[in-house]
Amino acid sequence: MTERRGLLIILSSPSGAGKSTLARRLREWDPSIAFSVSATTRTPRKGEVNGKDYHFTTTNDFKAQVIEGRMLEHAHVFGNFYGSPIGPVQDAINAGRDVLFDIDWQGAQQIRNSALGAHTLSIFLLPPSIEELHRRLVGRGQDDTATIERRMQKSWDEISHWDGYDFVLVNDDLDATENKLKSIVDATRLRRSQQPGLTDHVRALQAQFEDFS
Repeated sequence: MTERRGLLIILSSPSGAGKSTLARRLREWDPSIAFSVSATTRTPRKGEVNGKDYHFTTTNDFKAQVIEGRMLEHAHVFGNFYGSPIGPVQDAINAGRDVLFDIDWQGAQQIRNSALGAHTLSIFLLPPSIEELHRRLVGRGQDDTATIERRMQKSWDEISHWDGYDFVLVNDDLDATENKLKSIVDATRLRRSQQPGLTDHVRALQAQFEDFS
């Protein structure tokens, strides 16, 4: 069996396009996929658990981690810092485990340009319409009116970076989009760069061929 290297699976979308739901479904489909728990300086929401939902930290500590190179990516969003600690990610992909990132286009770009960029699979989710995007934001009941307005204003900036991703899916049917997402992950796991044992296998075949001849 050829050893497989883990993938960095990036899911990005404007708020309300179904990113969190699809990320959850992807991990239910394959529980071996690790979720990259982001660090953030924002205040925990009701029910959120430190270390599970986010690593909640102070602004000074967050900036120190960035300076020390301990963040794979980071961004400043709605007045707070968010970032992905690099240590757990490196350990997971070296062990052949995929790591899932629920991040914006800025974080995706930083990861693609990092030392781990060759092992990245980036997927952008588009809403079927702006009207539907607004309906979903209101319907989930997580934000007040002012926050929803800010998210709507930011949505086009997010959408405008759709062409920087490996795959783009229009999430007009959640189940259909989930199936497409699974197919993409399955196929990308077989990418040559994810199978470090292939070179040795081909060399062994070459030696066998020479002996056979």
